Amino acid sequence: MSLLFQENYLFAILITFLAGLSTTIGAILAFFTRYNNKKTLSIGLGFSAGVMIYVSFVEILAKSRALFTDIFHNPALAEFFMVACFFLGIIISAFIDFLIPKDVNPHEIRKDKDIAKLKIKYREKLDHIALKRTGIFTAIAIAIHNFPEGFATFISSLNDLSLGIPIAIAIAIHNIPEGIAVSLPIYQATKNRKKAFWYATLSGLAEPLGAMIGFFLLYSFMGNTTLAITFGIIAGIMIFISFDELLPAARAYGNTHTTIWGISLGMLIMSLSLVVFKFIN
Repeated sequence: MSLLFQENYLFAILITFLAGLSTTIGAILAFFTRYNNKKTLSIGLGFSAGVMIYVSFVEILAKSRALFTDIFHNPALAEFFMVACFFLGIIISAFIDFLIPKDVNPHEIRKDKDIAKLKIKYREKLDHIALKRTGIFTAIAIAIHNFPEGFATFISSLNDLSLGIPIAIAIAIHNIPEGIAVSLPIYQATKNRKKAFWYATLSGLAEPLGAMIGFFLLYSFMGNTTLAITFGIIAGIMIFISFDELLPAARAYGNTHTTIWGISLGMLIMSLSLVVFKFIN
């Protein structure tokens, strides 16, 4: 493992951990926030999508291609393997999403009318066990989804902090509504803030856990080939997250304008941050 990897290791763990813990923010919002004002959340989710789409196509895939070119000394072959890894990442994400039942999938958007139904269920004391079960299974679903996200954040940070930090911020923003999805049904069923808080928090901790498991599985194989494959897969995972989760959520919580402003702002900040990091280095 290179000296650069050793220097970035603890920092990569830290920002992956913090990104995962943003589900806790969602839990707190579920306790204290009114649900009729989601404009800021819509812009934030669009921002996350903009960051992840831009960095995937402009930086991460470029790194994968460059590494494959160094390996094969053939641009066409490098392009082929980069694209193959990219779509493998999409397939992996889609398969994970397919395994999660629709009614507990955290990426099936919870609209205001759905939230209202949960509150009515609580007030009428209808089937609290089933409502709590929904929250628990949603926590499990989110934990499964967070494994590849944590790995993407960690490896990107480990290799290049100029990529890792913006990706971690984008992941953190998109984890907030996931925390709401976990904590709200548990809180409405039990009226126990601590229990709802800890379920949401633990679901987010799957992110650094996924990062560590992925890293130690690949540790002994870490090199240009592994990195080239990993970056291609990470780009595919992040594009799937953006189009399957972030953009629909941004649109559901806001409107077309809030979504596109968020996307544009995310791409602008991401591009400027990359330019600044390159000037500094």
